[in-house]
Amino acid sequence: MKKSVLCLCVCFVLILSACGTAPIPPSSSSSGKGGKPAWIDNLDSVYPKNQYIAAKGNGDNLDAAKRNAFSALISYFGQSISVDQSVSEVYQEAVKSGAAASWSNTTTVQSNISTSSSLDTLVGAEIKDTWDDFRGNYYAVAVMERAKTIQIYNDLIKSNLSMISNLTNMNQAQKNTLEGFSRYQFAAVVADINVSYENLLKVIGAAAPAGVKKGDDYRFESAEIAKSIPIAVKVSGDRQGRVQAALSKALTNMGFRSGGSNSRYVVDAKLVITEVQLANQPNKFARYEITADLNDTAVGQTLLPFSANGREGHTTLAEAENRALAAVERKINEEYKNLVSEYLAQALPKK
Repeated sequence: MKKSVLCLCVCFVLILSACGTAPIPPSSSSSGKGGKPAWIDNLDSVYPKNQYIAAKGNGDNLDAAKRNAFSALISYFGQSISVDQSVSEVYQEAVKSGAAASWSNTTTVQSNISTSSSLDTLVGAEIKDTWDDFRGNYYAVAVMERAKTIQIYNDLIKSNLSMISNLTNMNQAQKNTLEGFSRYQFAAVVADINVSYENLLKVIGAAAPAGVKKGDDYRFESAEIAKSIPIAVKVSGDRQGRVQAALSKALTNMGFRSGGSNSRYVVDAKLVITEVQLANQPNKFARYEITADLNDTAVGQTLLPFSANGREGHTTLAEAENRALAAVERKINEEYKNLVSEYLAQALPKK
């Protein structure tokens, strides 16, 4: 999985990018253009290490100085608090849809979601002071109070553990469904963030609440769930069974069972290949249209539609049609699997 230093600074994700365009929290105080403050030369004299985690930044304008201060503060924790980009993206979508907050029993998560989701910094970090030297050089200090930070991240971890418990609390019938699969996938996301929070506390010498697990523990369980879910594939207009084979392969590559005459989940697909007449063209052309809807027969609902179209040409119509069919297979291999995976990662219902 691709690593990123970008994480949300709400209840689950630490935003690690310090060069974006998100708003910066205002300073709690400012030295303005007065005499040089003591923290410029000796940070510990104003923000002692036993009480604060502090870092300085400078730049040719105040915003740059603040961002560099936050960046230096983030660097203090290193890569131990980073998360994968895909984790951040899945969580952001859950925040936007309101699904994440609906699985929390506490207001800790909800308040952080509503007030902190766009801040380009760590939860609990703030700019404490700024100064400029009259010559276009600006300075800022970013600070996290140790006692406050420990309390914040302990509360967030506890909230996340509660959310994971809610997500995974299902009977076997509920668990062995696509919804159950999605819930365990999202529990893995929350668990990944809890690990990053636990690591942050370790860096500052504090203990985290018990019960933090790796996201892979929940991904393993979601993989076991997938093995228990058969997804039937039905294709009209198929040629030599190639579309059905491509769709079935995409599903089995995700860990699901393919086939089953009485499957709750069915991919209903339709392939149409027609000749296209183009003026002043010596070659023959064939247009393809493929649809493949993932349906839940238990509720009579299409969970995920898929469609693609295009045309291919050759000196003979037969070869043009063969190329069109090959293009359909490529579309399924390259796009369909990713589409289904993204849907299942984000298809988290509200509680």
